[in-house]
Amino acid sequence: MKIKSVFKIICVSGTIVLGSCSSDDDATPIAQVEAPATYEFEREGESTVSFSGQTTRIAMAEVIIGQFVDNTSTEAIIDAMFDHQENANDFEDTDLNASDKSVRSKTAASADYFSANVTDAAAIKADFDSWIKGQVDDVFPNWAVTATAGNPGVLQEAGGGSNRYVNANGLEYNQAFAKSLIGALMTDQALNNYLGTAVLDEADNVANNDNGVVADGKTYTTMEHKWDEAYGYVYGASVNPTNPNTTIGDDDSFLNKYVGRVEDDTDFTGIAADIYDAFKLGRAAIVAKNYTVRDEQAAILREKISQVIAIRAVYYLQQGKASLEAGTVDYASAFHDLSEGFGFVYSLQFTRKSDSNTPYFTRTEVQSLIDDLMGGTNGLWDVTPETLDAMSETIASKFDFTVAQAGS
Repeated sequence: MKIKSVFKIICVSGTIVLGSCSSDDDATPIAQVEAPATYEFEREGESTVSFSGQTTRIAMAEVIIGQFVDNTSTEAIIDAMFDHQENANDFEDTDLNASDKSVRSKTAASADYFSANVTDAAAIKADFDSWIKGQVDDVFPNWAVTATAGNPGVLQEAGGGSNRYVNANGLEYNQAFAKSLIGALMTDQALNNYLGTAVLDEADNVANNDNGVVADGKTYTTMEHKWDEAYGYVYGASVNPTNPNTTIGDDDSFLNKYVGRVEDDTDFTGIAADIYDAFKLGRAAIVAKNYTVRDEQAAILREKISQVIAIRAVYYLQQGKASLEAGTVDYASAFHDLSEGFGFVYSLQFTRKSDSNTPYFTRTEVQSLIDDLMGGTNGLWDVTPETLDAMSETIASKFDFTVAQAGS
């Protein structure tokens, strides 16, 4: 006899509804999943959410980028912060010093993109090292010298605005470092490491999650924790990490900040909710043991977070173009925007298509775009509005937005 089975379970921390239908008595039910109201999950009355390592790395990264505007700092000091070793006194914060975490160790270090590509991983880390060295060797000694084409120094924004400290090619190393880290650390680890099946389903993770077997001494299963670690790279510094969109854009200088900036653009309003909702539903699906829904939400996160990177790349290229086309060119403002654009273009190689194991732009394609931006004799001093438009069109063409939408 055919019997239809229906299952319904309410999760303590929210409203996860499991339901399924089958035409056979012995068929395995497929769980239907509803996300809870906030990112709160419990087991036996204790929270199962943990992403302290991500919070620590975000805090370390904030301190590191601050060193780029302290011309008394040294290459050794910044290098030590970047490649922090447990219990080394690299930071003023004793908790950061005690940590065994570092920013450099997780830069270009995802399982899906770099476990079998150590050559590119090493080259990317070397880029970050070179930006530190360039700031100390080239920019700091010229801190009070007016920059000109081919000569590092300082430029002041029109009307007595901010000082911008640039290398001989007009590039702000602090912006290149910070914005490239959004891709090489936050995006790469979230999309290409913790949300990938190579990490989520590693070893006996599925069996342990199915059977509620928690990690040694922890309240969470390993699969739950891996998903939370991806979440932490977006919300790890949030004032209220269970309900972070109330302050989205204000909680760190990295991915959180620019999800907020894109959300503030009326052309993209709703993207912050899309990202948060996908994280919640994917985590609920892990609790429900519905890996189809989990993977669907991971695909949404790849698409939306990659879109944030691309939108901001185009935005800064277009803002730089506008400054270059002004009657009196404000090189400080133009180069500041283009330096941020440099970092977001660099970050495109860490994006991830929703349905594949590949980025929207390969490293070779990104290098070509960087060459377009910086390839003149004097780098940004030579770039033209036409080149910036062409770059912007190339980026937008791989996504579902226009240059006009992203650039405003």
